[in-house]
Amino acid sequence: MAIPDLVPIAHEPDYRTSTIGHYDKGQFFGSVTATLEDGAGAEDDWYRHKRWYAVLHRFDADGTHTDSDIWCAGTSETEDASIDRAEARLHEWLDALPGRHFADIAIRLFQVEVDGHVFGLVDWSHEYDGADHAEFLPDDLGFDPPWDGCYDT
Repeated sequence: MAIPDLVPIAHEPDYRTSTIGHYDKGQFFGSVTATLEDGAGAEDDWYRHKRWYAVLHRFDADGTHTDSDIWCAGTSETEDASIDRAEARLHEWLDALPGRHFADIAIRLFQVEVDGHVFGLVDWSHEYDGADHAEFLPDDLGFDPPWDGCYDT
């Protein structure tokens, strides 16, 4: 079974997909997430390479990516404050979406690059020995058959 044109993503209140849904112009996926520089995980001070972001991707009603707001809130040196800043910014963006309501969404593969990192829903089958797999990056949410909106982390 190939990756579907529209990948369903289930809304889970109080968990990793709590800030997804619909608004007057389509659908959205919001998150607070972190990136690491390539190879930094193998270093003793890997946490110094961590960057926290507020992310809001917007899609039309057909699930096509229209635009994204991606803002770096800080580093792991001030991790708690960085996460707080990212959450505050995300909630500002969400509050500005007219007609917003949290719900399941279905979106197409897409990607944008910010600060050298990929943000988006990408075909990650090559990382799974060719098995059909879509990954939401950098959130590390994996989607597989039966494509029911559930994900693995």
